[in-house]
Amino acid sequence: MNTKSGNKFIKYVIDALCVVGPLVVGMISASIAGDQMKSFGELNQPPLSPPAWLFPIVWTVLYLMMGVTLMLIVRAHHEYKVGAICLFIFQLGMNFLWSPVFFVEQDYIKALLILTSMLAITIFLAFIVRPINKLAAQLLIPYIVWMSFAAYLNSAIGILNS
Repeated sequence: MNTKSGNKFIKYVIDALCVVGPLVVGMISASIAGDQMKSFGELNQPPLSPPAWLFPIVWTVLYLMMGVTLMLIVRAHHEYKVGAICLFIFQLGMNFLWSPVFFVEQDYIKALLILTSMLAITIFLAFIVRPINKLAAQLLIPYIVWMSFAAYLNSAIGILNS
């Protein structure tokens, strides 16, 4: 393999890791929550609560979009790149924590604090990422909208099941 094709191969591997990485993080977090997620349907649900089968579909799409966002940031040549990557990883770590706190610990207040912090950080991240890559920032919008909706669900479930 010559140097040029070797560099392309490395770029493709990095792209793949960026895109798949958030999805793997989400899958690990969901597996930690495990059977507790199945009991979600037994909780008192607020109005507008979607069916349980919709959550894995939405999260899969969102994690893949987040992965593309990360890939676009990693590919960029910009002074904010390293900070944006660190912020992305930090919010992804908070995302990882939310499921076990909500489903396993059933600590709805702590989960809401994690979620609202994650939401604020992701909004800030979108502003930081916009000058780096507009598409990357736009790909965060559905995630921000979903987290806002999740905050409503988290709050209402906490109130209805206390």
